[in-house]
Amino acid sequence: MNFLPSRFCRPAHRLGLSLPLLVLAACVPLQTLQPHTPHALQLSLPAQWSSTPVEATNTAVQGQWWRQFADVMLDELIEQALHSAHDLRTAQVRLQQARAALDLAEAGLWPSIGTSVGATRARSGHASPQTQYSAGFDASWEPSIFGGLRDGVSAAEFDLAASQATLGNAQVSLAAEVALNYVSLRSLQQRLQIARSNLAAQEDTWQLVSWRQQAGLASELELTQATANLASTRAGIPGLEASIAAAMHRLALLTGQMPSSLQPRLSPVRALPTTQAIVGIPIPADTLNQRPDVRAAQLALSAELARLDQRRAETWPSLRLSGSLGWRAASTSALGSGANVAASLAASLATTLFDGGRIRARIAAQDASAEQALISYEKTILTALEDVENALAEQAAAQTRLQARRQAATAATRAAELARQMYRSGMVDFQRTLDAERTRLSAEDGAATAQAEELNALIRLYKALGGGWQMDSADVFTSSNPAEAGEAQQAL
Repeated sequence: MNFLPSRFCRPAHRLGLSLPLLVLAACVPLQTLQPHTPHALQLSLPAQWSSTPVEATNTAVQGQWWRQFADVMLDELIEQALHSAHDLRTAQVRLQQARAALDLAEAGLWPSIGTSVGATRARSGHASPQTQYSAGFDASWEPSIFGGLRDGVSAAEFDLAASQATLGNAQVSLAAEVALNYVSLRSLQQRLQIARSNLAAQEDTWQLVSWRQQAGLASELELTQATANLASTRAGIPGLEASIAAAMHRLALLTGQMPSSLQPRLSPVRALPTTQAIVGIPIPADTLNQRPDVRAAQLALSAELARLDQRRAETWPSLRLSGSLGWRAASTSALGSGANVAASLAASLATTLFDGGRIRARIAAQDASAEQALISYEKTILTALEDVENALAEQAAAQTRLQARRQAATAATRAAELARQMYRSGMVDFQRTLDAERTRLSAEDGAATAQAEELNALIRLYKALGGGWQMDSADVFTSSNPAEAGEAQQAL
């Protein structure tokens, strides 16, 4: 897998002081890099993931992965966020800025043509003043004979593509963030229902203890314990209600709305989304190709290398062509006369003989910038691999934990019911009932939390795999030079 566009695999003497080895190595598939190149991108991708028993495939991750949750409300929130979120709008503005920078760089490839008109009134000696009128065209052009201007356009093209990938990365993160907060909201609502259900059961228990205490069958200690247990459960409810309100406010912010705007739509309690686990996971190489942050880092490196070539082109002579076509006459009506026409054409070739080392310093600085981009690219690849491995391990653990929590909740609910019945019959003391009720609340709350954690693990896995964005290459390269635009697109 080639992570560096082939147009930048150039002879070593063109690529700076410390970059030759790393660039040549980056032009080779990662799996075949040799460790003897100290500045090279020395990574060997694994064939499979280590944290999943499922065999990896070359199947791409579903773009709109959230639709498999079959939750219309979640779909609407994510779609609204992708159109209105402030972070996404900021990335879109940066993309527009990159497009303008590309247009500016391309404009330097074309001649500059201007026009001028004027009038001059002058007196010579004792003669009467005379007026001379002039009109004409001026043109100048600097052909990029050594590639400096073309390299600048290439750098701008890669900057634009990197901005597009950065926008895609923002889309991936935003979709996952909305889904995580939505799951958190539904989980909190479910936990609030559990707390209220347990509160109702504990109120029944308190009433039973109160009757028994009045009949002399229970002690004041038992009534006090029942009162304390009831108050403790009731005290936990306001915290859940506050967390629910905060989750709604967060979703409103993510979708670009006022904090309380979503409350009417989200207040009705709904069950957590359900979905089947992912069956096939893309292999590591395909995952890296799909991750927008990896793509952005790759394109940023390509842009820095293009700028390095642009700096090195400054060591070569520059050619400049200029010309003019004009007319001079004593009246405006005579300006178009062929007898008054004047034309000129000039060419100049300039080179720098001594500049105190400025060009060499700029090349060295850009060389360092390119090496920093390579280091950042390598780190992004390793971070992407780590994200997927962690997400796979988290998903496996979450599934196992959910099964155990559900079993514990079922057993604890049954135990609490039996303890209450046995206490009513006088077969066990109140402490057994008290412990059973506390265990039930904890177990049911834990099961609801584990279900949300399992969904969150799946969402984070989709995010780690780069799901949730689509790259439209037609929107990336809008060069006025079809040959260069096609070459750049093909290189990517």
